[in-house]
Amino acid sequence: MKLAIVSGSSAGIGLATAKRFLDAGYRVVNLSRRRCPLAGIVDLRCDLSDPRFPDALAPQLSAHLEAASETVLIHNASRLSNDTADDTPSDDLRAVLEVNVVGINSLNRLAIPAMGAGSCVLFVASTLAEKAVPGSYSYVLTKHAQVGMMRALCQDLAGTGIHTACICPGFTDTEMLRAHVPPEAMDAVRGMSAFNRLIDPGEIAGALFWAAATPVINGSVIHANLGQIER
Repeated sequence: MKLAIVSGSSAGIGLATAKRFLDAGYRVVNLSRRRCPLAGIVDLRCDLSDPRFPDALAPQLSAHLEAASETVLIHNASRLSNDTADDTPSDDLRAVLEVNVVGINSLNRLAIPAMGAGSCVLFVASTLAEKAVPGSYSYVLTKHAQVGMMRALCQDLAGTGIHTACICPGFTDTEMLRAHVPPEAMDAVRGMSAFNRLIDPGEIAGALFWAAATPVINGSVIHANLGQIER
């Protein structure tokens, strides 16, 4: 049995990714505070902002991991705040770090010891993993951290047959984007793509599915942004 574990697959890129792997015959486990609306998904409640979540999740997840011949672990869940470097209280930064960095580390510690050769750990980061824009301080910081975590993981997993990669989407048509971009600014956002459109979540799901089956990209950062225009 092939297993795909996707954090935050109740909506957006995570939902499209869960569908892509489910359609390919994988058992798909959703780790999220909300249920995945797809039939056939295994929903395990998981709140990455709660430092105690591994204690409750471990016994539920272990049975799926033990039954799997290969596991794809996809770190998709993320928190985005509109904040700045000069005015973000440390407690607010810690809250974002808990979801975007520490929670990922906790999931890795739960899953990787049970993952065999042919498995992989994939990160859904952002174009902001390697650049910055104003007003997204904690998101930029933590997405840079995810790239570092992925690269370190690649080195530490050498010889295990487990590969890693980081997919960095551009502006994708998700609930998260629409919650943080005013409707009147959406045309300008579309215009930042060389194709003058938003990315469909299914396109990122396809990139993740390809990355899962392509160990030669081990340790790679892959930008999936339709060719973002820099201004």
